Amino acid sequence: MSDKPFAESCVQNRDPILTVLREVFADCSQVLEIGSGTGQHAVYFGAELPHLRWQTADVPPHHPGIRQWLDEAALPNVLPPITLDVSQAGWRSGRYDAVFSANTLHIMSWPEVEYFFEGVGEVLEPDGVLAVYGPFNYGGAFTSESNARFDAWLKARDPASGVRDFEALDALALAQGLILHQDIAMPANNRILVWRRTG
Repeated sequence: MSDKPFAESCVQNRDPILTVLREVFADCSQVLEIGSGTGQHAVYFGAELPHLRWQTADVPPHHPGIRQWLDEAALPNVLPPITLDVSQAGWRSGRYDAVFSANTLHIMSWPEVEYFFEGVGEVLEPDGVLAVYGPFNYGGAFTSESNARFDAWLKARDPASGVRDFEALDALALAQGLILHQDIAMPANNRILVWRRTG
């Protein structure tokens, strides 16, 4: 279908992300993707990682676009989107041994980021893995000029959004029993942060 939603960034970042997920989700089976967006990541990773049961999730306005990608791909291991607003408790009833989220924390408000980690803390099984992709600051400083410009653009759209500090995120993760396992440099001044819950 030509009218499917499309994000060029998904095409650009999917292979570097896949390389990481192939390793960190190797022993996982049930993945929750928080913020499936267009659905492009879900069908690409679902096809490349068939051992995973990939649960798409997002706010309802994104569901029709996600379903278009899922319908076209017809993958048995990628599930239709569930409604997930991080500030609502409904999604916390599931159980997963992996959670993935790309380019979401910087568009949330800080209270929503806190809800994100609280929710992950409830749904993630012992020994589970959380992998988060995006731009992050370290020591309160931007890692590149492009990230500084991106942060200014985000705040112009929504003053509550912005590139998040790694240290603040790590503290939220630690409060949920999640220990940083890897911090991996990615193209275009992005990172993947991988936390594991120790059983």
